[in-house]
This record gives sequence, structure tokens and C-alpha cells, in this order.
Amino acid sequence: MKRKVPSKEVKSAALQWLQERGVTIEDIAKIVYEMQAPYNSELTLDLCVESVYKVLEKREVQHALLVGIELDRLAEKHLLQEPLQSLIESDEGLFGIDETLALGSVFGYGSIAVTTFGHLDKQKMGIIKKLDTKTGKGIHTFLDDLVAGIAASASGRLAHRLRDMEEVDLLENQKNVG
Repeated sequence: MKRKVPSKEVKSAALQWLQERGVTIEDIAKIVYEMQAPYNSELTLDLCVESVYKVLEKREVQHALLVGIELDRLAEKHLLQEPLQSLIESDEGLFGIDETLALGSVFGYGSIAVTTFGHLDKQKMGIIKKLDTKTGKGIHTFLDDLVAGIAASASGRLAHRLRDMEEVDLLENQKNVG
């Protein structure tokens, strides 16, 4: 009989694999802060960290991380068949599957997340840039895009939540005035 993997195990593995690859929640949260701070003067890094953790609660995100990180690891060990080995190892510009995998998990967070992902994919800020430079140790063809996807999703989530809080405050103020 096939083993059913508990959600807790999947989440734990995704978080552990991120850490093993040198990515912290704070690294991702710093990108979220940089993307959202211009739109909210009361934004804190703690709110960004919370938003990243919430995004990492989603199974789709966890599954994408596990698949992408495992493909990067297999490429490092030269265990993929050609031409896939060379495509991933060189992070071939026209490959696109790395972005597609990451983008799939972004769609649930609205157009803000989608456009933010496109921006991060081009601008490569923070830990994303470090993963993408190919000068360091390891292959991160999938991971840089997955981190961009998490940051974009957390940014979109946060933008919507902050707007909701503004509306609650506005309604409260209207009640108190009227």
C-alpha cells in the first residue's frame, strides 16, 4: 500500500530543505518588505515574516519547493539524463520550467503577486540574486524562482490584508463619528 504523507511532514521537509540550501524566512521577508514598504508606512519586518510563513503553509508551495529543490540537487550530482542535465545545470534562459513551477503557486495571491513575481524574476534582489549568480556553490535553477514566488505571494497576501485592515479602520471611524 502506498504511504500517505502527513501534511506536517511535507511542511517540515520544505522548511528544512530551504534552510539546507541557505535560505531563511527572514531572507524572503526582507524582499517582501522591500516590495511592500513603499505602499505602507506602518509595515514591519515581523508582518512580512508572518506573511512568508502563511504562504509556506500552502501545500502547492511546499510541493513546488520539494520538486524544485530535488531537481537542483540531482543536477548537482549529475544524476539527470541529457539534455535535461545540461539545461538545469546551465540554467538555460529558454528553459522556463523553473519559472513555470514557481508561477503556478503565485496565482492564488492575485495580480499583485503575479506582477511582483515578474519584477523579482527580472530584478533578482536579495537572496534571489545570491542564488541566481551561479558563481557560488550549488545549482539553484529552480530555487531562485521558487523563492521569488514565495516572496511575491507573501507580498500579494500582505497587500490584500493591509487593505482589509484599512477598511476595518475606516468603518470603525465612520461608526464613531456617526
